[in-house]
Amino acid sequence: MTHYITKEFVKIATLESLVEAQVMESILTDQHVPHRIRSFHDTAYDGLFQLQKGWGDLYAPASYEAEIIEILTAIRTPSTPPEP
Repeated sequence: MTHYITKEFVKIATLESLVEAQVMESILTDQHVPHRIRSFHDTAYDGLFQLQKGWGDLYAPASYEAEIIEILTAIRTPSTPPEP
């Protein structure tokens, strides 16, 4: 008999843009972190909800929350160029 391991996905963060979603998708996939990204875009309302709620939500097992938040914070923190 095959046993399936079910990981409950919880909302970890709201993503701000398509670019942020693509970067997170790439990093989490490379690090083998299970995740799902849900966009708020709706063609009937031409993205109206994205203006109000953010681009979309990122879901993952709760055990990965700290790791994901750390990655997201690093992406959102502007880097300062080195001084000459």
